[in-house]
Amino acid sequence: MKTSLLPAEHDHKVSDLTDPPNDEDTTEEGDLNPPCVLVFNANDPSGAGGLGADAVAMASVGAHMLPVVTGAYARDTAEIFDHFAFDEEAVSEQARSILEDVEVQLIKIGFVGSPENLSTVAETATDYPEVPVVAYMPNLSWWEDTQIDAYLDAFRELVLPQTTVLVGNHSTLWRWLLPDWGGERPPTARDIAKAAGEFGVPYTLVTGIMLPEQFIDNVLASPQSVLASEKYERLEAVFAGAGDTLSAALAALLASGTDLAAAATEALSYMDRCLDAGFRPGMGHVLPDRLFWAQPEDEDNGDDPSPHDFALPPHDTRH
Repeated sequence: MKTSLLPAEHDHKVSDLTDPPNDEDTTEEGDLNPPCVLVFNANDPSGAGGLGADAVAMASVGAHMLPVVTGAYARDTAEIFDHFAFDEEAVSEQARSILEDVEVQLIKIGFVGSPENLSTVAETATDYPEVPVVAYMPNLSWWEDTQIDAYLDAFRELVLPQTTVLVGNHSTLWRWLLPDWGGERPPTARDIAKAAGEFGVPYTLVTGIMLPEQFIDNVLASPQSVLASEKYERLEAVFAGAGDTLSAALAALLASGTDLAAAATEALSYMDRCLDAGFRPGMGHVLPDRLFWAQPEDEDNGDDPSPHDFALPPHDTRH
């Protein structure tokens, strides 16, 4: 059975990412280039997330990133202290300039810092209705409440109607999309996908769903059904940048023509291996090693300490 990426009534006219093109189709010269992904995100000096994380993760799975800088964090590896948003005209000019030159296969939206920038991003997506959009909603608890509310309201009204796949942690999406949830149990991924679907989102990838025995589940769902589910054992460390890593890898894989469910599964596996190989460059959280595949194979270290003993509080993995 063929599942369309978007409902027929959706405004976007995108290709069916659950049914990638046949490799035997005629290949034009431009098809030999890596797929290009336009990314709206902030600079992160720690390298935990932001454009730096997007660039490495996308390159690792074979895509070329076209970065549009929307602002900059002031942060270290432990916490975010502040964020400085670019003027929306600067963001718009960056996007317009590169889009007039390069054909993009997908648009990825990270944290853009202001409702005005969200409006610019939404206008860009509207101008390219055939291009799928992957939108990642991070945890914004470091920000002021008034700023959070304004940002989430603008994202809900402006960006979600343009979004093809929404990515976010279970608790983040729950508190945002289902603030009045009154059930005795936490909402399922499908409950969250239904809430996102009310704003036009056909697919939602929900991460970090707590399971018994120190496992977490990650579920790709539509309002109608669950399309993919991957369970992993929780690592005993506090991570920064997992969500950026996952959403970037998913965007790159979709841009490459990978089937949606397969892309979600592969992106989750990539993220899990990045976390498993994580490292602590500073005194704060563990960062994903997005180039784990480029590291030499470990030799037998005998009684050497485990490289994953980060001496951090257990059971607090943050996706």
